[in-house]
Amino acid sequence: MSEKKKTFGSPSSSLPNIKTDFSEWYNYVVYKAELADHAPVRGCIVIKPYGYALWEEIKKILDKKIKDTGHENAQFPLLIPEAFLTKEADHIEGFAPELAVVTHAGGKKLDEPLVVRPTSETIIHYMFAQWIKSWRDLPMKINQWANVVRWEMRSRPFLRTTEFWWQEGHTAHETADEALLEAKTMLTEYIDLAQNYLAIPVVAGKKSESEKFSGADTTFTFEGLMQDGKALQMGTSHIISQQFAHAFEIKFQNRQGTESYPFLTSWGATTRLIGALIMTHGDEKGLIIPPKIAPCQIIIIPIFHKSMANHEILAAAEKVEDLLKESGLRIKIDRDSESSPGAKFYQWELKGVPLRLEIGPRDINEAVVIFTNRITGAKKKVAWGDLKDFAHEELDTIQKMLFDRALKKRAEKWHKREKLTDFAKDLEEKGGFYQTGWCQSRECEAILKEHKASTRCLIEEKTFDTCFNCNAPSVTDVIVARAY
Repeated sequence: MSEKKKTFGSPSSSLPNIKTDFSEWYNYVVYKAELADHAPVRGCIVIKPYGYALWEEIKKILDKKIKDTGHENAQFPLLIPEAFLTKEADHIEGFAPELAVVTHAGGKKLDEPLVVRPTSETIIHYMFAQWIKSWRDLPMKINQWANVVRWEMRSRPFLRTTEFWWQEGHTAHETADEALLEAKTMLTEYIDLAQNYLAIPVVAGKKSESEKFSGADTTFTFEGLMQDGKALQMGTSHIISQQFAHAFEIKFQNRQGTESYPFLTSWGATTRLIGALIMTHGDEKGLIIPPKIAPCQIIIIPIFHKSMANHEILAAAEKVEDLLKESGLRIKIDRDSESSPGAKFYQWELKGVPLRLEIGPRDINEAVVIFTNRITGAKKKVAWGDLKDFAHEELDTIQKMLFDRALKKRAEKWHKREKLTDFAKDLEEKGGFYQTGWCQSRECEAILKEHKASTRCLIEEKTFDTCFNCNAPSVTDVIVARAY
C-alpha cells in the first residue's frame, strides 16, 4: 500500500472496490474523506481538520487514561544530541537507518550533530538523571504528546509516514516488579481504548526477541487484524533495559541508604490508530467511525424545498441540533443549499458519520425527523419528543455493532495450524492470523520472511506440542501473520 500522489475522481464517483483493490480504496478514503492531504515533503502528510478532530477525540480519551493512572504530561526538545543515542548500543543500532540528522544551523556547521527525535528515551532519561536522587522521587511517571521523525522510503498515510504524531510515556521505578506492573497496566489501558472506543478487537502478548523495541528487555504489543487479512501493530509497552539507567547515570539513594539504578518503562500509541480504524470498519461507501470517538456523531441534513423558506427549515434544524447537544452529543448541520440531498448523503457516508438526520418541510409539519443508520442504511421516523433517547440508543447500538462485526470478521480469519506447510499458501494468498506453536528459535522465525510474514506476538495459550517449522517442543503459541 505504498502512498502515491493520486488524483481521484469527483466526490460522487464510485470508490475503488474494497474487496479487490483494498490499497486504492484505503488511499481514496483517506484523501476524499478529508482526513489528510499530500505534503510537499516526501513521506509526510498534512492532517486536515476532520482527521485532526478524530485524533483529538482519541487523544482526549487516552490523555484521561494516562492522567488517571498517575502520569503527568511534559514536553521535551525536538532535537537530541547525537551522542545521546550512541550511549545505548542496541537503541542506536535499531534506529540508525531511520534517523534525520541536523548538521548545520544558523549558517554554520554544528560542533555536534543533532538528531530529530525518532523517540525520546535518551533525552528523557538524561533529564531523569537530573531529577531522580532518592527513592522518594520514585515512581516518576511522565508522558509526552509530540511528533517524531523516522525516515521512511515507502510511506502509507497514517500507517507509516516519515513524521507522525503520538504519545510516549516514560517511567522510572524502584523495583522490577513495579516496572512490570506499569508496562502491563498501560497495555491494558491501550486494549480498552482499542476495543471499547475504537471498536477494534485486538490480541495482546509479548514480541519475540527479534521483533521487540531496540533497547528493551520486553516489549508487549496489541495487534489488530485488518479487513485485507494483514496484521497491524497498534501500540506497544516496553520494559526498558537497565542499561539505559546505567548509560545515563540515573542513580538514586535507596531505602537502605545505598546507591541503586531505577527500572524503566516506555509505551506509546500513534496516529496509526486512525489507519487501523479506517481499515477495520470501512465499507464500500467509505469510512465508518465508531460513535464514541466520532468528531461528528450525527449530521443533520436540512432538505430544502420550495414549499417552505430555507431559513425556516434551517431554524427547525437548529432546534433539533440544540436538543441533541443538550445531551452531550456532537452534532453538525450541513447548511449547503446548493448541493442535492443525494450528494450530501454520499459525502457524509464517505466521512463515516454514524447517524444521519434528515429534516424537511413535511417532517417539520409532522414534528418528526428521519434517522439513517450508517452501517445498515435502515431509516427510522422519530418524533421530536423521542430524539434524545433514540439518538443515544442508536449510537450505542452502532458502537456495539461495529465491534461485533469486526470480531466476527477476525474470527473468520483466525486459524489454528500445526505446521507452516499447512498454512503457508493461505498465509500468502489470503492473509489472516495463524496461531501455531513455536520453539522460539531465531532460525525458525526467520523462515517466515520467505512468506513475507512475521511473528506478531507470543500468547499465553499453549495449544501445540511442537514448533511450526521444526520438531522441537513448542515453548508457547504464537500469532503469525503478514503485517503492515
